[in-house]
Amino acid sequence: MLKEMSFAQDVKTPLWERFADQFPVRQRLIYLNHAAVAPLSKPAADAMKQLADDALEYGSLHYDGWLEAYAGVRRAAARLIHATPSEIAIVKNTSEGIATVAMGLDWRPGDKVVGFAEEFPANYFPWKRLENQGIRVEWCSITDPLERIDEACRGARLLAVSYVQYLSGYRADIQVLGEICRRRGCLFLVDAIQGLGAFPLDVQAAGIHALAADGHKWMFGPEGCGILYLRQDVQDSVQPVEFGWTNVEKYYDYASRDMTLRRDAGRYECGTLNTISCFGLRAAIEFLLEIGVGEIAPVVQKLGDRVAEGAQARGYEVLGSRTPQTGAGIVSIRKAGVDSVELVRRLRPQGIIVAPRQGWVRISPHFYISPADIDRFLEALPV
Repeated sequence: MLKEMSFAQDVKTPLWERFADQFPVRQRLIYLNHAAVAPLSKPAADAMKQLADDALEYGSLHYDGWLEAYAGVRRAAARLIHATPSEIAIVKNTSEGIATVAMGLDWRPGDKVVGFAEEFPANYFPWKRLENQGIRVEWCSITDPLERIDEACRGARLLAVSYVQYLSGYRADIQVLGEICRRRGCLFLVDAIQGLGAFPLDVQAAGIHALAADGHKWMFGPEGCGILYLRQDVQDSVQPVEFGWTNVEKYYDYASRDMTLRRDAGRYECGTLNTISCFGLRAAIEFLLEIGVGEIAPVVQKLGDRVAEGAQARGYEVLGSRTPQTGAGIVSIRKAGVDSVELVRRLRPQGIIVAPRQGWVRISPHFYISPADIDRFLEALPV
């Protein structure tokens, strides 16, 4: 288990080298697809294997350990984003987290939401669907001047944005956006799946009211298990849209018919949780906390810069523009005459894993990837 492991090593050793043994995938692949589904970290895989073996041999005899795993996810996630465990709900995925907020607020005809045209569908469809209820959605571009976004938030009830855009890799200035929301009096929701685990995020400092992220990308956790953060003072404004036996305060008393909601974000958890994935996600987040996301972020940024600069040198177009403030772990490239789907297919036999996205090739390295791995990928690009 993670708590029994020590990662104390020479800090002068490159981060990727210090933790290479925690990612056996390195022995087989140059895995540059963390924006899709990341490999499990070894601590996450070990934790899930231990639970599987325990359930095989003992059934639910050690159920108290399961409950501790749920609590452990909440504690670890709270530390990761500077929240409190009572503000963390365990959800299936980012989509469920966003939909919980979108469907749970008491919308009134004439309310306004501010969204962004470039968003992944999980952070687009829920807001678009509200238009059927008479809600107006004002769509901005993520590259719009802040003055334009500020004006769009005038009279808005909520602004929804991704921390990092799934295609361009643009990392939003959530501190500034949070200040706009505070001044305009609107709720601030962040889809954090493409940044959480790779870049620091402080929900208190940024004034974030709601945040959703699945664990299977930059946190190295399993699919089907994520977190929803809802600030304590807004929980009474967001009603659970799925209702089962665990939403209520006395969920442990099966004979109770009292439907009073739990007093924390557990009110959004409907029924049995994905237990084995909770073991994995807890270990995955604790692993990241042990390393320090502040240590990880500059490494991911430099790897992304290396991809972008190297691809441009080989005649490829890079989507968007990277700066130290807006760059992240995602870089999308293309070149006239080079089919993105075919290129991805050609790289696979070489053990290089990237993804085709909307005519682009998307590359997304994490901190355990070496600069030499990036160079090997670049050398494999047709010129």
